[in-house]
Amino acid sequence: MDATIVQDRFKHYPVLLKEIISIITPQYGGTFIDCTFGQGGYTREILKNPNNKVIGIDRDAESSKIAKKIEKEFPGRFIFKNLNFSALGNFKIKNENVRGVIFDLGYSYTQIKNPKKGLSFNSSGSLDMRMGLNEFSAKETVNKLDGESLVKIFKSFGDEKDARLIVKNILKERLLKEIDTPHLVEIIEKSKKRNSKRTHSATKVFQALRIFVNKEISELIYGMIHAAKVLKKDGLLVVVTFHSLEDKIVKYFFRSLSEHKSISRYQPEKMQEEILFKLYQKKPIFPSNRELKENYPSRSAKLRCLIKKENFYDFKTDILDKFKDLMEIEKLGLNL
Repeated sequence: MDATIVQDRFKHYPVLLKEIISIITPQYGGTFIDCTFGQGGYTREILKNPNNKVIGIDRDAESSKIAKKIEKEFPGRFIFKNLNFSALGNFKIKNENVRGVIFDLGYSYTQIKNPKKGLSFNSSGSLDMRMGLNEFSAKETVNKLDGESLVKIFKSFGDEKDARLIVKNILKERLLKEIDTPHLVEIIEKSKKRNSKRTHSATKVFQALRIFVNKEISELIYGMIHAAKVLKKDGLLVVVTFHSLEDKIVKYFFRSLSEHKSISRYQPEKMQEEILFKLYQKKPIFPSNRELKENYPSRSAKLRCLIKKENFYDFKTDILDKFKDLMEIEKLGLNL
């Protein structure tokens, strides 16, 4: 069977789709929030059951084109909002039976290959990286931000070991002309003390810039906090990560909530402690061998799931304190 697989390199594949649908069991019916609507892959699959509703969220205005088609295809059961998913806390959905909230933190093939987005180091387009509802671009970051700030961004968000030398050369070059995508790649390649055969030398810097420009750290943290609050009892929070930094944040958040206990309201005389959230399983779920053959970019995907065990909203988590240093680095954009 696997030998017959032919990958369409121009198609976007929703990562771990079968696994996610299996976990959230949409056949029970309810409202699902697709926080990274994108190409609508998860949403379409969930809406195949006539008892389900989906609220799709995406900061990329381009997604609204696909959303309009789905609205016509599933009238009355799908709503799209062009918002950052950190705005989830502002939704008026108290009467909705929210059974699941899904985050796919990757970028679609169409986004990566869109030269206007400037996400790829192979792009000849502008060094932009704005996914929508942004305050500044990667081009402004590289050409205007001070050297120490750039070092912090490259080290903290990209784990770039040669950050200081790369920044030193950026500062030199931008005195001569404005730096754009091909020029930045050239600077990085010349600055690297060691080049990996497995990954492009510009990978880490471009990852760091993308995270910084789109405030991905604070977006993820606030998005998950709000998602955990809007879920009903036995609802599931599902997150798919693609790099170690975001997975570290998700893993910490899930564990901190699953270890948090409260006094049971049902047996006050015994003062029994109850877990408010429960891990679906301790270890992440990875793509199957078949999916890896169909969609090689899924190789870095990790799926984690959290189950809400009580309709409890005022839970405590120290995630804002745990990652406050990273969130402070995102605020360097205020200097642009």
